[in-house]
Amino acid sequence: MTDQHSELAALLADWLPRQRWFAGKGRPGGRPHVEQDVRLSPDPATGMVLRMLVVRVGFDDGGPSDYYQVPLVIREDSPFGHEGFLIGELSTGVVYDGLRDADGNAALLAYLRHGASREGLTATTVETLAEEDLPARPVGAEQSNTSIVYGEAYILKVFRRLWPGMNPDLEITRVLARAGSDHVARPVAWLSGQLSGVPTTFAFMQDFLRTGAEGWLLALASVRDLYAEGDLHADEVGGDFAAEAERLGAATAQVHRDLAAALPTRPADAAALGEVADYLHRRLDGALAALAELAPFEAALRSAYDEVRSTDHPAPFQRIHGDLHLGQVLRVESGWVLFDFEGEPARPVSERTVLESPLRDVAGMLRSFDYAAQSMLLERQDEPALAYRALEWAERNRDAFCRGYGAQSGADPRDGGALLRALELDKAVYEVLYEARHRPGWIGIPLRSVARLTAAPAGRSVAAALEGSDSAT
Repeated sequence: MTDQHSELAALLADWLPRQRWFAGKGRPGGRPHVEQDVRLSPDPATGMVLRMLVVRVGFDDGGPSDYYQVPLVIREDSPFGHEGFLIGELSTGVVYDGLRDADGNAALLAYLRHGASREGLTATTVETLAEEDLPARPVGAEQSNTSIVYGEAYILKVFRRLWPGMNPDLEITRVLARAGSDHVARPVAWLSGQLSGVPTTFAFMQDFLRTGAEGWLLALASVRDLYAEGDLHADEVGGDFAAEAERLGAATAQVHRDLAAALPTRPADAAALGEVADYLHRRLDGALAALAELAPFEAALRSAYDEVRSTDHPAPFQRIHGDLHLGQVLRVESGWVLFDFEGEPARPVSERTVLESPLRDVAGMLRSFDYAAQSMLLERQDEPALAYRALEWAERNRDAFCRGYGAQSGADPRDGGALLRALELDKAVYEVLYEARHRPGWIGIPLRSVARLTAAPAGRSVAAALEGSDSAT
């Protein structure tokens, strides 16, 4: 590590923990070390060099180090308007987040366009990219990565926390595109390199679906319409979402069908189900160690997980989305498009590529309907009538999603019984941990869901469980 790298590491020790995508919050130590520093070709117009850093962060808790991708630019001056993405000052210049710097983004697009390769960092293109200069803008407030839209043509996701291996987002999207799926955006280019000696995905570009509307925002609009008409039921409001939920269920089933046809599957036999149960217990062990609020539910959770071992005739295990929710789908003119196939970013790639039950994706979407309904009650908890409407809206859309999925797949996911319930509970536990760390004011949403789901027998409707729970009001 050079003297400048030592200076950069000192700046990053302060800057990294303040980023949403930094996973080491709360871990002792947090010492950055610059492992790679690839300097892309200077931008022809400005001469600006984008530097693609891989930073290893070690900790004092005995756990493994984390790896992060930190593109940056170093300027001699401090341009007006750059204050919001300042990293710090070196003896040789001022350091900025390269993914929020216009010149840095232009250099990255040029590198991809030319299919360049430097010091092991290789750009691969499916087709020739547009030659004209495309204005770049970072989008959203992603928890795990940074996405950049170029004009109205492309969207580039730069993976922040790196795990060795091909990212499932790239792998699965390419498989579905080759299968002719209408439910993914076309892959355009990607950036790959080495991490710990393993070929690894650093960034992934797709067509930008400029007319797409995010499922989460559409669902919230439907909930808002319902709450504005407090005396009407979910099916009586103009913004009813159930028809879209049913179409989304059908699209999800078609994606699962295409993946099962193109990639390996595994019978969901006793051994496979036992592995799932064991995995759920291990996840719960970690959650209980991290958060005391889950302790009252431990016995019921473990009982629900044990029931997985005796599930009857589940669908074969296969590759799936892995982190499906309403924020991972777009409604376009032709129907629903799924994106972000990387799975849970906090899990190593080796775990995210194992064959799993397609019911895990179903469980994620069912949880998302509950979140959409409950999140808008956070500031209106003193209105019991609206609380009931929230439960009604969630159940109506959960039913519609499952109905659409079943019509396309030939099997209603609600027939999954104990397995679907266990996977919903696992997702809710994951949500409790996330909210505790990032949005403590929201923790009641998944905690109440854990309480309700552990109180309901497998196969019983969530609405019935809610009506029988004190937390329904």
